[in-house]
Amino acid sequence: MPKTALYNMDGSAIGEVELSEAIFAAPVNVAAMHLVVRSYLAAQRQGTQSAKTRGEVRGGGRKIYRQKGTGNARHHGNRAPQFRHGGVVFAPKPRDYVINVPKKVRRLAFKSAMTSRLNDGDIIVVDELKLAEGKTKLMANVLKALKAEKKALVVLPGRDENVVRATANLEQAKTTYVNTLNVYDILNAGKVVLTKAALQCVEEVYA
Repeated sequence: MPKTALYNMDGSAIGEVELSEAIFAAPVNVAAMHLVVRSYLAAQRQGTQSAKTRGEVRGGGRKIYRQKGTGNARHHGNRAPQFRHGGVVFAPKPRDYVINVPKKVRRLAFKSAMTSRLNDGDIIVVDELKLAEGKTKLMANVLKALKAEKKALVVLPGRDENVVRATANLEQAKTTYVNTLNVYDILNAGKVVLTKAALQCVEEVYA
């Protein structure tokens, strides 16, 4: 069974914590992670972009000059794509970018991401994360002590107003909850900081 160090908020190792083999010792499936990340990023797109084709732009309709004898190319109207104010070739239209991924593949990708980050030494487990007040400096000191100042993903079991407020102004840190944790955030983070309670919740859901 895999193990990792357990830290306190001062950055001192106070013991070890056993991790679930199903989540933190799973085979790393790169293809599954790639598909889920693509699906996540595609879902962020609004899909509202739109442009007009030559049949939709206003104007045109009249032949701009006679067919023969001018020495110029043959044209019907002045709203073809090569003209100023003309339509757009293959104009983008509102569409849905969603990529559907099976539940089993999403779970496989999640386990692969957690295993990969643990193998790289980028998962930090803290016994608890409690701040007296929602001050940015307090959270910055905690992350510095844990050596997670750059792109830290702080995973909480539930909403903690002080921790959320203290992290909000840190450019290189982000908070999330167990029920919103996703593969993209895990892979995009420099360090994944989990509280002990959050770790237990993750293992209950995914093990």
